[in-house]
Amino acid sequence: MTASIAATHAKGKFATDKIFEAAAAANKAAGKYGKDKVINATIGAILDDQEILVCLPAVEKVFRNLPINEVINYAPIAGLPEFLEAATALTFADNRPEAYTNAVATAGGSGVIHHTIWNYSEIGDTVLTSDWYWDPYNVLCQEALRNLDTYTLFDEAQNFNIRSFEAKVNEVLIKQNNLITIINAPAHNPTGYSLSDCEWENVLEVIKSAAKDQSKRLIVLVDIAYLDYAGEKNECRTFLRKFSNLPDNVLIVLGFSMSKGYTMYGQRTGAMIGLSSSQQVVEEFGKINQYTSRATWSNINRGCMRLLATIYQDKAILAQVEKERSHYYALIRERSDIFVREAKAVNLNMLPYIAGFFLTIPSQNPDAVCSKLHDDNIFAVPLGKGVRIAVCAVPSAKITGMAGKVAQAIATVDK
Repeated sequence: MTASIAATHAKGKFATDKIFEAAAAANKAAGKYGKDKVINATIGAILDDQEILVCLPAVEKVFRNLPINEVINYAPIAGLPEFLEAATALTFADNRPEAYTNAVATAGGSGVIHHTIWNYSEIGDTVLTSDWYWDPYNVLCQEALRNLDTYTLFDEAQNFNIRSFEAKVNEVLIKQNNLITIINAPAHNPTGYSLSDCEWENVLEVIKSAAKDQSKRLIVLVDIAYLDYAGEKNECRTFLRKFSNLPDNVLIVLGFSMSKGYTMYGQRTGAMIGLSSSQQVVEEFGKINQYTSRATWSNINRGCMRLLATIYQDKAILAQVEKERSHYYALIRERSDIFVREAKAVNLNMLPYIAGFFLTIPSQNPDAVCSKLHDDNIFAVPLGKGVRIAVCAVPSAKITGMAGKVAQAIATVDK
């Protein structure tokens, strides 16, 4: 009997997602013991204090009042021009760099990563990110027949490890001419870390130094999925100005997503925003990424694009959306503050948390720690080197006392 008729590059592929596996286990426990007895810290979405998925009320109102033809109709392959204008303006706020820009609509932030890998690296190339990363980065690289390599994110002082970053950039560029570096910041998933402006300057110095070799092409993909929950609107965007007047063989790609900032997770609406000192590079950016869109999903969700354009064009609605979002930013901050404070009290070692949906505790045996936490009906996500806690999804009342139980589980397992 034939075991497989798949193409060589497809044989053996299967999807395993520890996040969804952990969420399923939490839901099963809630069904058995009651939702009030279970702490589900797996979900990468905002849940309110009643553990109900949040949609910003102003966003919901606009969405429900869209004309049906704006919801069901096709959209241009590149995206609605009004959406692309809104996504770009909202990304930069008051921190637009001195650079040419272009934008193409994508199927969420994942679409940005897919297109960047496919169009800016060669088959067999290595893509670079930090050793703490969102696992689908690796899946997207493998699917595109690329490799993912990592540098050490934190140095001994728990700051961005610029030495490791520089060494890995130089190492990879010996073997290939194009290098994509994925930096998930600010409010990094899974650690909650945000690079300071000074750390961004150091990163760009490494990139500019490598770009002195004109045969090299440096692409920095900044995954900004959590930007709107990283702090005050303009304060957390000042790093964007650092992308001004870069060498013309450096391309910055910003991964805008409506999933978190506009609570439109399942609508799969995003945009890749390209920045370059070369007008030709950004014109090419638009052309090749539109082409790849046509070859993958064709066009994306028109209704959600119209939603963003409508919000952006009405300053009163935009102000209301930002007010509501600030409320949930404060809610997540309250939850994370409790965990961080209690972690210090019980000497639980955490990776540095600045802002965002997640925080992470290093562990030698993360799967075993998560299994041990099930004894207390606590469900978290095991990573390669630690345990991820989704503070975005756990009410403050349930967060209280959680750090102590995590510390006990680690003490039991990581002997």
